[in-house]
Amino acid sequence: MRPEIPIFQPKDPDYVERVRASFARQQIMSLIGAELAVVEPGYTEIHLPHRPEITQQHGFIHGGVVGTIADSAAGYAANTLTPADTSVLTVEYKINLIAPADGERLVARGEVIKPGRTLIITRAEVFAIKNAQWTLCALMQQTIMAMQGKAESAR
Repeated sequence: MRPEIPIFQPKDPDYVERVRASFARQQIMSLIGAELAVVEPGYTEIHLPHRPEITQQHGFIHGGVVGTIADSAAGYAANTLTPADTSVLTVEYKINLIAPADGERLVARGEVIKPGRTLIITRAEVFAIKNAQWTLCALMQQTIMAMQGKAESAR
């Protein structure tokens, strides 16, 4: 169930296509097998199936991977609210890994807390889903910089 979050108005009517195209350029997401499942104003979800290649020594999904999907989910939530000619970049984030990422899949939910012209404050929750049970495994708070007039690299 999606959490109750504030309703924000996107500045770009084509924000969904722009955010999805940006996600497709993030090769790390392809490498780990992540999917951008939900894109709404101020909110995104990234889903990640469990794969042995992304686990640590105990068989849990690695904390670095958990941080990666949290960072991207919250960053893309911010990007849904920027103008079409604006890209985003993480300035900082703080993550608490509060339970092992032990599940058949992870869901990272990113949301905007406070949109701004230059700085956007976001947060993410990451859940491990195992046997239909959702366990909160990470909480993250993040600051995003909106870079007006700066296009993403096409590398």
